[in-house]
Amino acid sequence: QVQLVESGGGLVQPGGSLRLSCTASGFTLDYYAVGWFRQAPGKEREGVAQIANSEGGSRYYADSVKGRFTISRDNAKNAVVLQMNSLKPEDPAIYYCARSESDPPLTEWDYWGQGTQVTVSS
Repeated sequence: QVQLVESGGGLVQPGGSLRLSCTASGFTLDYYAVGWFRQAPGKEREGVAQIANSEGGSRYYADSVKGRFTISRDNAKNAVVLQMNSLKPEDPAIYYCARSESDPPLTEWDYWGQGTQVTVSS
């Protein structure tokens, strides 16, 4: 059964860090491009970061997170990690991961996780 499961969300103070994981089952995540997205209440879903499949390995970031977030693969765990540093009050959202057989910019996201909540508050 193909499945993506996000974990690592929680409550953090402004300026703090969180490490989100997107763990796959039923397939090898390294063969796919992976994207992280977020959706805050009342807002549209937005792309946060993407990583191409292992042959390319290119990374793409939204301007709002460049220099603060890092996407990487943990192939031993069949996962993709989103390291989020210097979290800001505008970062809270439900964070989702998704996979694509095609690399950016031609991605087509066919499977999504259920999301993990990130809250930034003092």
